[in-house]
Amino acid sequence: MSLVRLSGDPALAERWCAGLRRPWLEANQPLPQVVLVLAGTDTAAVPGISAAGATPTARQRTAAADAELLLLGPDQRRPHALPPLPAGVSPALIAHVVVRELGLDPLVVDLGVPVAPALPHLRFGQGPARCLSGGAAMDPQRVAQLLARGRRWGERLAAAGVPLLLAECVPGGTTTAQAVLQGLGVEAAGLVSGSLKEPAHGLKAELVARGLAAAQLGPDPAPEAVLAAVGDPMQALVAGVLLGAAAAAAPLPLLLAGGSQMAAVLALALALAPAQQRPALLAQAALGTTAWVAGEASSDLGLLLERIAGRWGQAPLAFACGLRFSACTTPELLAYERGYVKEGVGAGGLALLWELSGRSPQRLAEACERACAGLRS
Repeated sequence: MSLVRLSGDPALAERWCAGLRRPWLEANQPLPQVVLVLAGTDTAAVPGISAAGATPTARQRTAAADAELLLLGPDQRRPHALPPLPAGVSPALIAHVVVRELGLDPLVVDLGVPVAPALPHLRFGQGPARCLSGGAAMDPQRVAQLLARGRRWGERLAAAGVPLLLAECVPGGTTTAQAVLQGLGVEAAGLVSGSLKEPAHGLKAELVARGLAAAQLGPDPAPEAVLAAVGDPMQALVAGVLLGAAAAAAPLPLLLAGGSQMAAVLALALALAPAQQRPALLAQAALGTTAWVAGEASSDLGLLLERIAGRWGQAPLAFACGLRFSACTTPELLAYERGYVKEGVGAGGLALLWELSGRSPQRLAEACERACAGLRS
């Protein structure tokens, strides 16, 4: 395997990986449950903030199109066309190849995206969060409801003994990630990645500064207050799932499939957890992202994880998968090697799971190239 440990104790990392290898090594072990959480934030409408759709209007259907590509694949008729990107192809293509080949059955959860996917899914949304720059992104009641729902869900999943992979699709979500991290006391400016080839660090910093100033949170604010001020619904639900699962008697591996956004979710869960529960949380949950995010010159996930460790006293587990497209000939895939797209829809975590199942990154790249050809035809 060629996955790389980015952060965390090596012995703990090996035990965590062994837990996710088990379904492919032992009989009668449940396959991981993949959950894709769709959410929206009006932050995505700010011009120049995101490339998850080339325009603010196109970004309104990104989540629906990605969910449909994940579940239906490139060869099926999909009601919502993929929005145009500056370059590359949606990471939902990578995610689809993995779930298809590994026999996984993703569950899609819609927390209120502008355009809902036209396929069976759970929906308990109240629309997108407001732009974080106003300092009042979500009502506190909504935050409390999402956290509570996530906790209950995490408890039930842990009781069932099923490993869990949590993925997201939130256009504009790297900016809310930076805002939440900074609201929690983690200096994240310039470290957070994004869908643009060169992350819009200046624009992100301006929006975050405006939002935190407007919120007037004061010193050492409650994590729930930070979420309500500058967060998004996905962060609240997934942090709740982590807390509910970590409180269970029987630990199970939790894979946060993503980069900066999932780092913010983990930081949020650490801030919300009682001090005595944090070691269990950090033993169960790990980030899995792509090599393109891990190696990006214009952001720094490794340093961001170090700062999270400094804030809460223990380094979180994090890995980068070995998937690369440098040997491919398809322009949409080669765009990843040029710094476009990079991550999303759980692509990095699912590619990590692919490796833990005993398959090679090269085989995944070849399968993605075949799937991309079907998408273009």
